[in-house]
Amino acid sequence: MKNFLKTALSLVVAAVFLFTASLALAETKITVSGNGETQISADTAVVMLGVNARDKDVLAAQQNVNMMIAAIRQSLIALGIPEDSINTDYMNIYAIYDYDGDQEQVSAYNAGSTLAIKVTDIAKVGQVIDAAFAAGANTLNGISFSASDTEAAKAESLRKAVADAKAKAEVLAEASGLKLSGIELISEGGTFTYDNSVGNFSVRAMGEEKTMDTGTVVQAAKLIVSAGVTVTFNAE
Repeated sequence: MKNFLKTALSLVVAAVFLFTASLALAETKITVSGNGETQISADTAVVMLGVNARDKDVLAAQQNVNMMIAAIRQSLIALGIPEDSINTDYMNIYAIYDYDGDQEQVSAYNAGSTLAIKVTDIAKVGQVIDAAFAAGANTLNGISFSASDTEAAKAESLRKAVADAKAKAEVLAEASGLKLSGIELISEGGTFTYDNSVGNFSVRAMGEEKTMDTGTVVQAAKLIVSAGVTVTFNAE
């Protein structure tokens, strides 16, 4: 009877051990991050340009800027840019000092104003820059590109991110002598869009006429829609 009890107890212990070991094996987790990117073409640009003017009289400097900004606005409206797409980005006035020994005195004032011009026809971006400079602009602060619809690209980037995470987890599992058995948890790390060629423009000769006709050529940026995920896989 005692031998029977010992044998039964041994079997129970062995079963518990095997069950615990199998649970431990089933509870092995592999957590990885995945990233995915999709490229799309920009369909909108914002051109930032403006005017700087200097004068000994602060009001004269500001008036010169105001006149040139008004002229730029009119030239852009004549080009077909809606008035509500031409907005003031920032304005500034600052003094310019001369130093003579310990004496400091104002020698002039610099006034500046910058416009942010939204252009929904990428082919017109170069014309916008040329028209603005012909009307008096003397600063170009850059061009930013965007796309009006990025939802499909975001979905594709998320798919790529999940596939990337799975590929990493499979490598880790194989290296550890394990095999993936399912997904325990998955979370989105966020999606964002950026362009990799802000201000991508150049001046190019147009045609082969004796009189050079030059124009600003702007090539729309390819936007990158990026997504990230974190995935916890079960492995055994």
